Amino acid sequence: MPWRAFFAACNNHKLPFYFLKKNTMFGRLSTALLFFSLLSHGCEDHGSRQKLQLKYRAVGPNPEVLALYEPWFGHPRHISVGYSSHDPNVLATQIKTAKSMGITGFVVDWYGDREPFNDHTYELLQAMAAKKDFHVAMMYDETDEEEGATDEAIADFRSFHDTYLAPTAAGHEAYLTYQGRPVIFIFPKGGHTDWNKVRAEVNKWNPTPILIHENTPGQYADAFDGYYAWVQPGAKGWSTDGSNWGEDYLNDFYQVLRQKYPDKIVVGGAWSSFDDSKASWGLNRHISPRCGQTFTDTFNYWRKYFPADQPIPFILVETWNDYEEGTAVERGIQKCKS
Repeated sequence: MPWRAFFAACNNHKLPFYFLKKNTMFGRLSTALLFFSLLSHGCEDHGSRQKLQLKYRAVGPNPEVLALYEPWFGHPRHISVGYSSHDPNVLATQIKTAKSMGITGFVVDWYGDREPFNDHTYELLQAMAAKKDFHVAMMYDETDEEEGATDEAIADFRSFHDTYLAPTAAGHEAYLTYQGRPVIFIFPKGGHTDWNKVRAEVNKWNPTPILIHENTPGQYADAFDGYYAWVQPGAKGWSTDGSNWGEDYLNDFYQVLRQKYPDKIVVGGAWSSFDDSKASWGLNRHISPRCGQTFTDTFNYWRKYFPADQPIPFILVETWNDYEEGTAVERGIQKCKS
């Protein structure tokens, strides 16, 4: 069943989606939808949102669904998940599975020449995506270094443009665009980059890219075209039982963008869980899947603030395959036994 049926269901008072079960606690992601439901916050209140006028809306009747893709598996610095991100057969299968869910593209972590392994994964994935009628986009991971962060970002953006966005680049036609412009996501790290200078550099491109930053606007609001929500528990912090699933954070994210920045692109965030116990950098942080309800709630939450006739452009599933921080949906979303 296509995603458009899911979004249309809100108006028909049906159930929100769950992934199929296969005799285990985990949903098998071989099909996109199973059931629909009307959540208390799932459908917008038409009467209270008629005055809202978003500058940027979904191209179609529903947001385009993307998923964050981690490109480093098979590298010895990361845990073994049973496959290598450099295996073309794995990439082809992942794209096929994602498409069966209604996901239209992967947003891939990219570090420039700081991480050659990840760069090669991106190269393979873009070429494969072009063959499979799928999209890819870059999420630029900012350097942690204080010195030279801006110069490095500018150099990395130039390199990415010339290598992957140029007309001669393999698979360049698979790159995600919005209104004819390539979409680039930014993951902040050290916070030492002058994004106004980066913006001035990429404004020379033709077409000029769309830059999407994490969370709500801050110091460099004018440098970014939009913002994405990222998995986190919210102001209450990480709870031992993982019950703080991000509701207050999403309330703040959508409310700020709706009220103060209707001229920015809104990218909703959806996540099923968080558990960094397998990560070498883990801090014993948890967000409980709540029998699949966390994913249902986060996926639908944008509807509380935006009317059905003004759907936001994108939703970013976080993540496709981050097994170290326990957010992967590639192999299913944890459900509870009946």
